[in-house]
Amino acid sequence: MTEPIVDAHHHIWRQADLPWLQGPSVPRIFGDYDAIKRDYLIDEFLRDLVGTGVTKSVYVQANWPAARAVDEVAWVQGVADASGWPHGIVGFADLTLDTAAETMRAQAHFALMRGVRQQLHWHENPLYRFAARPDVMNDARFRKNLAMLQDYDWLFELQVFASQMVDAAKLAHDFPDITFVLQHAGMPEDRSPQGLKAWREGMERLADQANVIAKLSAMGTFVRRNDPAHVAAIVHETVAIFGADRCVWGSNFPIEKLWARYADVLDATVQALSTLPYAEQRMILFSNAVRIYRLG
Repeated sequence: MTEPIVDAHHHIWRQADLPWLQGPSVPRIFGDYDAIKRDYLIDEFLRDLVGTGVTKSVYVQANWPAARAVDEVAWVQGVADASGWPHGIVGFADLTLDTAAETMRAQAHFALMRGVRQQLHWHENPLYRFAARPDVMNDARFRKNLAMLQDYDWLFELQVFASQMVDAAKLAHDFPDITFVLQHAGMPEDRSPQGLKAWREGMERLADQANVIAKLSAMGTFVRRNDPAHVAAIVHETVAIFGADRCVWGSNFPIEKLWARYADVLDATVQALSTLPYAEQRMILFSNAVRIYRLG
């Protein structure tokens, strides 16, 4: 793939801004992360992608304190103004709060804002759990605030496990004018036959909603390595379910840096896509992200 590529999911951060990077490690779906408990700034990100062909990127919120959701967007916008990267920002707003409208109104002043991520994933395994309950997306206040994304033409980054996909598909159905970007290929953490069956069924339910896009990212998260065969299996199934016109790629850096180089993470996906027609490869690696995130 020699054409330009868009990284539709990465982070940069200052350790001082992130409580979860300070002190002892807390449970995360990606395991022990002591190696990245430090500043990861735009210069290092740009060094990581040298020679990869990546020409644009989208920053996705990195869990600053909820009260500083506007500060996070302001800082990333400042980085972009100074360096030219990233080209789009997905911020955070707690849609369960009455203050969500005020937060989004303030974030809308920043030119690169493109959407909101509130992590809704809940799992029986507490190490994989983020949301307080599996059904936050069904709350009336959450839905009322979610509807406001339409006022700004913003998308919602949807992060759920297979067990939550029935509710997630209903959410997408009920808000057809909002684009939902499914994080990390639906996070297929259970690779048993039963687990994969539940994941496929959930993915098919989500794919039935035309406003859901699948993001091919974080595929090393649950195996703790960059395994091209594992990546190919997820990529092939996800693309078969959603179609090439509804998939985008993201590096999930620096999380994936725990076990791989940026070029290797990208190459695993490029190799997995190599069986597709060139036009479909270009959709997944470039043009879909440019369209969805309005990257110009």
